[in-house]
Amino acid sequence: MSASDAPPATPPPAPPRAQLRRRRFSFVWLIPLVAALIAGYLGYRTLLQQGPLLTLTFDTAEGLAAGQTQVQYKAVALGTVESIDLSRDNSHVVVKVRMNNVGKRFLTSHARYWVVRPRFTPGDLSGLTTLVSGAFIAVDPGAPGGDYQTHFAGLEEPPGVRSNEPGRTYVLKAYHLGTLGTGSPVFYRDVQVGEVLGYDLGNGLGPVTVSIFVRAPFDNLVKPASHFWNSSGISASLQNGRFHIEFQSLQAIISGGVTFNLPPEADHDAASLNDAVFPLYNSEDEAEAAGYQNNVQIVSYFTSSVAGLTRGAPVNILGIQVGQVTNVRLIMDPKTGAAKVRVAMDLQPERVLAAATIAKAGVSPLDVLQNMINQGDRIELGTSSFITGQKDIAFVKVPKAPKATITHEGDALVLPSSGTGLDSVIANISDISAKLDKLPIAQIGDNVNKLLVTTNKTVASAQVKQTLEQLNATLRTANTTLSGVNQNYGEDSDFQHNLEQLMNEANATLRAIRLLTDELQRDPQSLLLGRSGH
Repeated sequence: MSASDAPPATPPPAPPRAQLRRRRFSFVWLIPLVAALIAGYLGYRTLLQQGPLLTLTFDTAEGLAAGQTQVQYKAVALGTVESIDLSRDNSHVVVKVRMNNVGKRFLTSHARYWVVRPRFTPGDLSGLTTLVSGAFIAVDPGAPGGDYQTHFAGLEEPPGVRSNEPGRTYVLKAYHLGTLGTGSPVFYRDVQVGEVLGYDLGNGLGPVTVSIFVRAPFDNLVKPASHFWNSSGISASLQNGRFHIEFQSLQAIISGGVTFNLPPEADHDAASLNDAVFPLYNSEDEAEAAGYQNNVQIVSYFTSSVAGLTRGAPVNILGIQVGQVTNVRLIMDPKTGAAKVRVAMDLQPERVLAAATIAKAGVSPLDVLQNMINQGDRIELGTSSFITGQKDIAFVKVPKAPKATITHEGDALVLPSSGTGLDSVIANISDISAKLDKLPIAQIGDNVNKLLVTTNKTVASAQVKQTLEQLNATLRTANTTLSGVNQNYGEDSDFQHNLEQLMNEANATLRAIRLLTDELQRDPQSLLLGRSGH
């Protein structure tokens, strides 16, 4: 049988069909899925809550730390510092702050940023809480509105006025600041009601501009009639023979201070507007003098020294101040070389009489002053303190003063001055001393010595002794004669009594001559200089 005739081979059996088995879902795979979803959600939420990037520049990064320092407003966190770096020119530091959604509200052109650190200065003791919590960046939102802004130049000092603090700012003009500076207190009746914001020298030639802030409701006490004066430091003076020290407060001594008042007559006036301008006086006395409405300008000239007389010195009548000195100036004639001192003064009649009384009197100041001059009143330089040498001006009555007429010098009245007073007495004593110096004292002494020698020789001479002996002999003879007369005329006769009286007087005279002779022999110079006491 051939291979072609062979029966076909039986095909192999087909393999069994594979059966698919379903696997159960494993919850293990849910963990990374849920984690991914959570991470995505948190990232999305972070992106939603993340605010813009704020850029601040400061002179120094002292107290700041990336990732820690916060931006705060009223103790509420507005953002966190992300990085701190130097500027390209190394002149300042650049601080990047990531603000939150709330912090977006403070990104306006009216906002101000500064670093709150501990401050220990005479005028500022603040930021003490940062000793524990660390420094933070504070923000003042400013007035509502403003343009959106993310770059700011930070303040190096906290601002004096915050946008949420009611009050008004004012401008003071002064020629001397003393110890005034930023942060110096402003007082009203010894109560601190504001502070000095700063000052500007301008071109350096005019007055200094001082900005101050007065908090509400005390700003309503600042009115056009108010006066401001510098109350810095300590004021010392002699008053009624007593040493008087006055100061506003300990803080004013250290950091300076400004005080203002409100005249009673201005109580119902409207308050001054914001940024109103006032002069800043050097003292309370100057401020008080500026409040008088009727000022009479007078001038007087002196040819003696006025050392100790300064601007602001009082002008007195009978010890009561009626004005003050406004200027002291030396005037010299270039042709003759003669010099004199021009003293300008302001008289304030309201120190003595009320303004209404002055107006009702209807008498001009010229008439009043001329009447005083006619009665002998003159302007005199006096000494108010022998310790400090401070001088003042006074109206004094000069006996037999020559007639004088008040003249005019512009708007000022020129009053005659007097050379009397302590300075004049000292000048007279100096003249007497000069005259005594010119006396030939040495020559007079020589002549006196010669006279004493001559007197001594004369008293001790033999002629004087012989004369005394002759007087004694005469008295003895007279006594003998008296005895004979007594025998002839009797003891009770008138002649006897008269003769006896005569002899007693003669004996007394002789004893006096003897005593004088003995004294001159012991101390011849007593004849000219008197007895020496021994």
